[in-house]
Parts: sequence; C-alpha cells; structure tokens
Amino acid sequence: MRRIRPRRSPAVPLLLAVWAGAAGVIWLWWSNTPSLADTASKWLAAGRITGLLAGYLMALVVLQMARVPALERRVGSDRVARWHAMSGRYTISLVVAHVVLTMYGYALQAGLTFADIVQQTIDSINQLPDMGKAAIGTGVLVFIGLISMGPVRRRIPYDLWYHVHLLTYVATFMTFWHQLSTGNEFVVEPVAKTVWYALYGTVTALVVWYRIFTPIRLNMRHRLRVEAVIEEAPGVVSVLMSGRKLHRMGAEAGQFFRWRFLAPGMRFSSHPYSLSAAPRPNMLRITVKAAGDHSSALRDLEPGTRVWAEGPYGALTAGKRSKGKVLLVAGGVGITPMRALFETLPGAAGDLTLLYRANSTQDLALWDELSAIAEERGARLMYAVNSPEGERPDISPETLRRKIPDIDEHDVFMCGPPGFAQQVYGALRGAGVPTRRIHHESFEM
Repeated sequence: MRRIRPRRSPAVPLLLAVWAGAAGVIWLWWSNTPSLADTASKWLAAGRITGLLAGYLMALVVLQMARVPALERRVGSDRVARWHAMSGRYTISLVVAHVVLTMYGYALQAGLTFADIVQQTIDSINQLPDMGKAAIGTGVLVFIGLISMGPVRRRIPYDLWYHVHLLTYVATFMTFWHQLSTGNEFVVEPVAKTVWYALYGTVTALVVWYRIFTPIRLNMRHRLRVEAVIEEAPGVVSVLMSGRKLHRMGAEAGQFFRWRFLAPGMRFSSHPYSLSAAPRPNMLRITVKAAGDHSSALRDLEPGTRVWAEGPYGALTAGKRSKGKVLLVAGGVGITPMRALFETLPGAAGDLTLLYRANSTQDLALWDELSAIAEERGARLMYAVNSPEGERPDISPETLRRKIPDIDEHDVFMCGPPGFAQQVYGALRGAGVPTRRIHHESFEM
C-alpha cells in the first residue's frame, strides 16, 4: 500500500500534441496563401483551410478507432469514444464547409453565382484528378454522420450501426488522394506531402496492427471457448470461458473485452462486456443483463462454443488509485467491473467499501459472492434498493457523509447507467470528494 503510484493519464499531452498539429496545418496554409485580391480568392482560401483541417482531423478520427493500448487502457475507452464522436462531428462539418466554399470560389472564377454550385461541383468531379473518389468518400462520410446522430442512432440496431461505421475507413481512403493531387500546399511543398504520407501511413499501420493482427494473435494463442452459462438473477447470466494461459492476456480487474461468440446468429456481432471476476489462468467470466438481442441470446450459448475476443480495453483499473481507502459504486449491471475490483484491490480490513444500487433485492446479481468477498477481506458491503412502494433510495451528499464519514479521503470507482452516474457524481462532489479521485467509465459503448 505504501507503493501506491496512480497511473497518470496521457490525455493532456495527447491533446496538446493534437492542437500543435492543427497549428502546423494552419501555418502551412498561411505560408502558402498569397494576397487575396478578389472575392473568389478569399472563398477558395477559406475552402483550402477547411479542407486541410478536415484531412488532418480525419486521420485522428481513424486513429481513435485503432484501439491503440496507450489510448484504450490509459486514457479510457469511453473517453476515446467521446473524442471520436466529437472529432467526427467537426470533420464532417469541415468537409461540408470545404466543398461549399471551394465550389463557390470556382463558380465565382467562372462568372457563375451561388445557385450554380451544384453544376460547378459536377464539372469539378469530371475534370479534376481523384475528385470522383473524393465525392464518393464524402457521401459515405456524411451518411455515417447522419446515422450516428442521437435520434437516428437510437432507432437502428447496434450491429448495423457498428458495421456501417466501419465504412469510415473507406471514406478516408477515397478522400485521401485528392488532397495530394489537388491541394496547393502539397503540390508546392514536397515536405508537406511527405509529412501527410507519414501521418496517414502511421495511422494505417496502427489500424492494421491493433484491429487485425493483434486480435488474430490473441485468439490463436488463447483459444477461448464457452465453458458454462449460469443464471445469476432475473435476466442476468454469467458466461464462463475457458482457454489457455488466460492470465497472460494482460487483462486487469475493471477492464472489458469485445466478445464475438461463434454461434448461429451471433457470428457477426461484437459487443463489449466487462470481466466480472479477476482473470484466472484457465477461466474468464462476464456477467450480462439481457437488454437487447445479443445480450439476451447469451443464455442459450452451448458449452464448447468458440469465442473471439478483442482487448483488454478500459482504464477503470487499480492503476487509477491514489488513496488507501476506496469506495466502489455500482448501478445495475455496472456491478461487473466493481465486483472484480472488490475482489482484487489491495487493502487492509476496513479500507474497501462497495455500494450497490438496484431496483430490488432480487436484482442484486452476484450478491452471495460479494458477501463472501466482504467477509473474507473485512470489507464493507452496502446496497440501496427501492422501497416496497417503489420509492428510490436517497443517495445525497448528506447520506454519503453519514454512512462514510471520511468519504473525502477515499478514491471512488463508479460504473452504471449515465443518469445514475451523473447523480452519484454530484453527490460525491457535494460530499467533498475531489474530481481527480472520482473514476468512472461508461459501459454503454
């Protein structure tokens, strides 16, 4: 315990590097932009800078999909997913602005008006090199953006959205070449072209290595199969998986894998589920609540079913810890990573506390295991369930301070639905827990 050294997130240095890259792109545009003598030149210059920034951000969007361990396990998968969504929105906005500004500039040069942009775009696609591919890539990118909008995303199956989302790679490839063949900065600056090739080449290499070769190597080495499926609570099952030398997968309590079960109807579905127990040399376990077609189908898995896993991912591990005392807070099926941490986090008697929120006592999955762990370790186990009349329990700063008087001296690990996490976060801050010691990772990927 004296050797607790919290693992620092590289998020701030990475963000600084991203902004430095954006500044470099702006400098490249500025140094290659002559005096703007007429209106058409101004529109074209605006089109060039939006195009350059869109190309730069597109490389970062793909990088955030590469599942690089330094991002997934140090920054956190949920945080990287938010970066990806935000970067994607900015990229699509810049791409649309680039097309409109550039085509309007060309239209003005040809003596046309804003109403002629569509015809100018068609002419440019037919006349300029690689513009046909760029048009297809742009269309794909805009389509991905549309189906990723909240109202649309919530109405389509996860698997459909996930596989369509992979077309981002196609869109990036199709739009890359016109950047070099028609971009003024890359035509007159060979060094800039080399840097652009290096940027996209590095991102491509990371995607190929971590999205293709690394999962193949992991699954060939460990050969996972379903060992058993156990019902833990109404609508909640545990899937036990056996394999070879599973403790060498590098997984830690609190992390998750993306699981693909090679059973009929599930072969093309890959979903993220957290480990609900510490990894054993020959056994892994996940515990899942039926909330959709994939999670509901897990109860029917047959022993011996082959499993394809990708990971481990996630930063909600013991490496986040900075204090001796720890409070674990779980909401619903968010108990899965908390149960693994409850079992493995180092601590003396009285150092660990687990607060489990559920709708009823019947929904307290893994309760017997949690009770056994608490008794063995001298840890404290509390639950918060609705009253028989359906009244929700009070989780407020006052309640937390009353139950845990020294809560401001704790690290807090938390996992649960977004609304629950937001409520508990506010209560923890009100109880005096600093933001830097509240560790949360959303399990809704």
